[in-house]
Amino acid sequence: MNFRGRNKVSPDFNMSSMTDIVFLLLIFFMITSTMVTTNALDLVLPKAKGKTDSNRSVAVSIDKNMIFYIDKTKVDELALENQLLSVLEGNENRSIIVRAEEGVPVEKVVFVLDIANRNQLKTVLAVRPQ
Repeated sequence: MNFRGRNKVSPDFNMSSMTDIVFLLLIFFMITSTMVTTNALDLVLPKAKGKTDSNRSVAVSIDKNMIFYIDKTKVDELALENQLLSVLEGNENRSIIVRAEEGVPVEKVVFVLDIANRNQLKTVLAVRPQ
């Protein structure tokens, strides 16, 4: 009499399905990482603790030469408020990130914050992490 069963379980582990999953994850992260672009100028920001979430915000940048930018577009200081409101028109998340380079006088930053306050805009002051 043959008491052994016909179904034998193999003790080997097949890794091919695991490698397929790893390659799919690798491709996914490579594609999504190339879609992340920053709308920012190369400024040296002051150091401080904290992080900003700039996914849906408009950046107002001030460089050392007191030139104002909305995202990467150069804007005259006197036309800043009108340009900013036209960019934020129809945007439900009305927030801006103020990016002032080191050495910019506080008066210029306060000028931008005053525009944001008059128009009920949320503001975040961007800094360089320590």
